[in-house]
Amino acid sequence: MIAIACDHGGYELKQEIISYLNAKEIGYEDYGCYSKASVDYPYYAKEVGQAITQGKCEKGILICGTGIGISIAANKIPDIRAALCTDCFSAEATRLHNNANVLALGGRVTGPGLAIKIVETFLGTDFSGEERHLKRIQMLD
Repeated sequence: MIAIACDHGGYELKQEIISYLNAKEIGYEDYGCYSKASVDYPYYAKEVGQAITQGKCEKGILICGTGIGISIAANKIPDIRAALCTDCFSAEATRLHNNANVLALGGRVTGPGLAIKIVETFLGTDFSGEERHLKRIQMLD
């Protein structure tokens, strides 16, 4: 199950990603926001982070205007490793090496076609489980 949320700057891209998830029959829980009305991104980062840390969802997708603010907010939550990705290589590497559990995207800087490919890569890549990467992840705690 994927937890997904955005602020007003990511609303349109979130709709595109939800369409993709529906088409691929990937389960998700939408934690908002539900319009282009101005909202505060830290609230939505917390909702997705808690869904993951409480075991309701396995991974998350967060979207704000640039992806920067919402990723900073998500990374304040213990056990959340949010990665802002602007390309598929980064999305693959952060899953392989960092076991990132939240993908952050910028709705105003990443077009929907690329964003869908990044989501597909992020969701389709497993953590390598290599000892060196496990050690580094443990050092983050």
